[in-house]
Amino acid sequence: MQEKMSIEEEIVGLIPAGGLATRLSPLPCSKELIPIGYRKDFRGNLSPKVVSHYLLEKYKNAGIRKTYFILRKGKWDIPQYYGDGTMVEMELAYLIMNLPHGHPFTIDQAFPFTKKNSVVFGYPDILFEPDDAFAQLIKKQKQSKACVVLGIFPIKAGQRWGDILRFASDGKIETISLAEPSGDDPPWGWAIAYWTPEFSVFMHEFLDNAVRQNKLLADDGKEYTMNHLFQAALDGGLAMDHIVFDAGYVLDVGTPDDLMAAQRSTLFRD
Repeated sequence: MQEKMSIEEEIVGLIPAGGLATRLSPLPCSKELIPIGYRKDFRGNLSPKVVSHYLLEKYKNAGIRKTYFILRKGKWDIPQYYGDGTMVEMELAYLIMNLPHGHPFTIDQAFPFTKKNSVVFGYPDILFEPDDAFAQLIKKQKQSKACVVLGIFPIKAGQRWGDILRFASDGKIETISLAEPSGDDPPWGWAIAYWTPEFSVFMHEFLDNAVRQNKLLADDGKEYTMNHLFQAALDGGLAMDHIVFDAGYVLDVGTPDDLMAAQRSTLFRD
């Protein structure tokens, strides 16, 4: 009989849900609850399937049973919809973000609860395949012992994507640029991640120092993103690995055009 995983060993999911969805405003609900396709309920009846449900399914496919949503005040429709997680057969908890200075600050709100856990991470408005992507990241980390393993996907022409990955001659990630890719850049971008407690501590201390020094913007004058944190981790010598899902796809439904494309697609039908 398999022993129950301890709190320290348990892998948990994080979902940042503090955004204002300005690119899609006005909306009648939080963007995490926009319907994309359909699902069958326990009676076999078709019901609308919201966009964040796809990420939760990917977590569940990797054996994750506990996930924290980090919310902005006012987005109470998310816990009202998912409740305790029975609908998605997971344990869900909800935290309230404090500092509105970018995704890393939102994610770090979970640190007191997850600092001893490894973490799977994705964005609730980004759809991707394959279904076992997180399971592959976890397996890769067990092999390489890296602090961070990124899931990298092909970016199609015309897709807006906020990073450019550059690789060293040995195939390792060298830099994560924060500019949008141009036509001359390799069409690869990260969309999901798995990290160990070592990176959680690094991120927490980095952001804590930024607050103490009143340095709430990055050196490029923009709000901190996870790109900034991953690059800082690289610069600080933390081991980082990756998997390229060259046969997969990724779609950010945070814009009206991409949202309509996802809603029209036949990919999102159970």
